This record gives sequence, C-alpha cells and structure tokens, in this order.
Amino acid sequence: MDFSKFEFELKRHAFIRAMQRGVTPDMIEAALKGGRVERHGKNRYKFCKEYPGCTVVCVDRIEGERIIIVTIEVRR
Repeated sequence: MDFSKFEFELKRHAFIRAMQRGVTPDMIEAALKGGRVERHGKNRYKFCKEYPGCTVVCVDRIEGERIIIVTIEVRR
C-alpha cells in the first residue's frame, strides 16, 4: 500500500506513551517515513523502525485519507 498520499495524525495518548518510553519525535517520524510496515488486523498497520537496542513501533488506524497513530510501543 502506498502511504505517501495519507496525512499522519499523532494522538495525544501516543505522544504521551512515546515520551514515557524514551521515543523522540524524530524516531517517530523515521518510523513513519522509512520504517518497515506490518499488517495488523483488517484496517491497521504497524510502522516499525529498528534502532540499536530497541524497535520503535507506531500502531495506527486508517480513517479516510488519514493515518491516525494511536499508540507507540518499544520492543527490546
């Protein structure tokens, strides 16, 4: 799927989770623009970006032309 036509929105909950887990805004942007994409259910995707010691995972839902990031996970 081509995600370049979509607009990204980061929910407040996702931003709070990112800060709690030590994920910077630059890391989130890198995951969304250049990370690996995994299908997660019927209409959801996970954008994953590997870093030394962890993987940042942005979990989304798609509404129309928007991809809404609902939470940020960190896999160690």
